Parts: sequence; structure tokens; C-alpha cells
Amino acid sequence: MSDRTELRALTSARGIAAWWVVLFHLRGALAALPAMAETVLAKGYLAVDFFFLLSGFVLALSHGERLRAGGPAAVPDFLRRRVARIWPLHATMLGFAVLLLLILTASGRPAPEFPLPELPAHLLLVQAWGFADPLRWNDPAWSISCELAAYLLFPLWVMAIDWRRMTTPVLIGAIALLLLGLGAAFALRGADTLGRDIPHLGVVRCLLEFATGTLLHALWQRWREGRAVLASFGTAALFGMAWRLGVPETLTVPAALAALLLALALTAGRPGNPLEGALLHRLGEISYATYLSHFLLWFVFKLAFVRTATIGWPLAACYLLLVLAASVALRRWVERPAQRWINRLGLRRAPSPLPAPRLPRG
Repeated sequence: MSDRTELRALTSARGIAAWWVVLFHLRGALAALPAMAETVLAKGYLAVDFFFLLSGFVLALSHGERLRAGGPAAVPDFLRRRVARIWPLHATMLGFAVLLLLILTASGRPAPEFPLPELPAHLLLVQAWGFADPLRWNDPAWSISCELAAYLLFPLWVMAIDWRRMTTPVLIGAIALLLLGLGAAFALRGADTLGRDIPHLGVVRCLLEFATGTLLHALWQRWREGRAVLASFGTAALFGMAWRLGVPETLTVPAALAALLLALALTAGRPGNPLEGALLHRLGEISYATYLSHFLLWFVFKLAFVRTATIGWPLAACYLLLVLAASVALRRWVERPAQRWINRLGLRRAPSPLPAPRLPRG
């Protein structure tokens, strides 16, 4: 197990990715957006693929050894901690959405975004499993539903095979097979970008990228003291270039993001790394609140302040400050207290022989 207590660079990278998603949803309303900026922001949905990869990496780092050492008896504690991490804030945002539905209904406005018959599936976080339209109520929560499926399968994955004991060629080959399988799944559905057909491909996309993240952790463990950083950055650049040259996004981008994640992990803690700074790290700590709150906040902001197809930068800045303030508040007054309360449940058990590491928020 790693002797590191946190890979701060990965926490910061999560924060940057969360704001990429925010700007992805905002971009259509921004007036006079430069063409290059529009091109970059239009690909903000790819941040979700980074999240899936990062979640697999972080959970392998934080819980892989615990689950292997504790066996089936360690699974309930793991699942409780994951529910404590993701569900309270999700339920809070759903409650906010229900309030919006009541206000819209009382004012005589249609609210197709909030279908009541599908609310139970969303509340249980199974909307992306084929039980409901995952892009309703709070759209970004579809990926959290997919992550829940990955959490349920993760103990089986790590206890069945200890990937740390596999040779490097086997690990790289397994990563290649997972990512080729992802590309094949999208090709079979006729989807040429990773953001397409979320109702059918969202869970597949998550599971294969999450599993890839766990294998990246195994590579990081053996390479973190070596010189694989340049090779990892170079691999990311190579796949990025292939994407620009016309190789399908579904084949190239997950591989590029995987190599980038490995490179960022390998550079974590090194002097001069800008991702080690306090400001970016703080954005990473509140990134889950940013991700889950921004969509509904934009919905309300448009109802209250937006009267035209596009908005100017001053109004956009007000919205972004609102998201930032809400993220800080939700982290402080919802996420952390609820997480502590749920994690205290069932504490009457034998203490774990392993330390509890502080990690990028997964």
C-alpha cells in the first residue's frame, strides 16, 4: 500500500475537471465566445470520463488493500462509506429539484425536466441502470448512478484478482482490452462520441473506465519511483494527436485520459507542480458539490435573470460565483456533516489494522 496520505495533484485535477463540466453547460449562453474556447468547452463532457478513471484509481489506492485483507467482512463498511460520500448531497439536490417542481407547478409552468413517476429511481441512484431517463431531475447525477454500480462491483474486482502482482505487460494488455471493449460498445450502438446515448452506454462507459483506473493504480505503484512520467505524458499526447487526425474519440480519448491520469499521479508531490497549490486543491475538495449543484443552479439562474438567448460576461461571472459559493456551503454544511454521521454508524467493530488515508475525493 502506498505510503502517501493524499495525491494532492489528483484532487486539484478533479476540481479543474468539475469546472470544465460547468462551462460545458454554460457555453451555449455565452455571448461572443471565441471559436477556440467554444471548441474546448464543447468537449467538457469528457471530464466525466476522467472522473470515472480517477475514481477507480483512488478507490484502488484507498480501499483495495483493505478489501483484500478484510475479505467479505470488509465489504459492508466499504459500501457504507461510499454511500456516505455520494448520497446525502444527491438527495439534497433532489429535494431542491422537488421544490422547483412545486414552484413551477404552482405558477402554471410546465416542468418536463422533473417527471414525478421517475423520482424513486433517481432517489435510489439507479436511474442510469435502465429504470428511468437518467437525464432528468438533476442531469449530472446520471454519472453518480453509474459510479454506484462500479462501487457495488469493486469489491469483487479487487478480491478476485490482485492486479498488483501481475506483470507490466499483462497490466498494459488488460488496459488495452478494457478500452478497446469500450470503443467496440460505442461502435455497436453507432455512437461516435463518448457523450452519446447515455441511457444505454453510461454504465458500460463507467465500469470499463473505472476498472481501467484500478489498473493504472497498479502501474503507478511500480513506477512511482521511476522515470515513466515523460512516457505517460507522451502516450497521452500521442493518443490526442490520433484523435485530431480522425481516429474515433471513443478509441483515443479514454486512452489519452488514462495516460494523463497516470502522468499526473506520477508527478504528484513533486516540487514546482502547480496542481499542488492550495487554491486548486480547495477547488478539488469542493468539486463534488460543484458538479452536482451547478446544473440546477443554472436552471434557476436562467429563470430568474436570463431573458435572452445569450448573456454577457458580467452575468456569467455572477452565475459562476453563485456556483462557487454554493459549492463551499454544500461541502461544509451538507457533505461533511452527513458523511461523518453515516460513517459513525456501525462503528462497534474491530478496528482496521490499516491507516485511514486522506485521498482525492472519490
